[in-house]
Amino acid sequence: MTKPLSSQTLTLVKATAPALQQHGVEITARMYQRLFVDPEIKALFDMAAQESGEQPKRLAAAILAFAQNADKLDVLKGAIERIAERHVKTHIKPEHYPAVANALLPAIRDILGEAATDEILAAWGEAYWFLADILINREAEIYKEAEPA
Repeated sequence: MTKPLSSQTLTLVKATAPALQQHGVEITARMYQRLFVDPEIKALFDMAAQESGEQPKRLAAAILAFAQNADKLDVLKGAIERIAERHVKTHIKPEHYPAVANALLPAIRDILGEAATDEILAAWGEAYWFLADILINREAEIYKEAEPA
């Protein structure tokens, strides 16, 4: 079972929603720049969706939705399921999640500058791993269901 987010993290994550609405695509585009220095991870992605800007937009929208609903995960259930299914389809594994965290959190700082305080980045780190744990567990179930009997 995933440990719930602390009330302080929930407050900080929800408070960042306006900044994410304004700068989310810049953050995710920067995150992908950082992430794609690893050619093995880059190979997992549809580069046409990257080049068109669709994937950074989709991820920015997902992050914003999480920020706005971090305290109401039932609202996100369908989106989480779609993301988990897409991750399985594209062979995302638990070992890929640290690379994303190591690209996302610095990207937030790159784009938001001093507004991305250590406290905010720590809250987003906790929130990222909270959501990653949910996805990793659901993806494990989907992988297991897909195994031959």
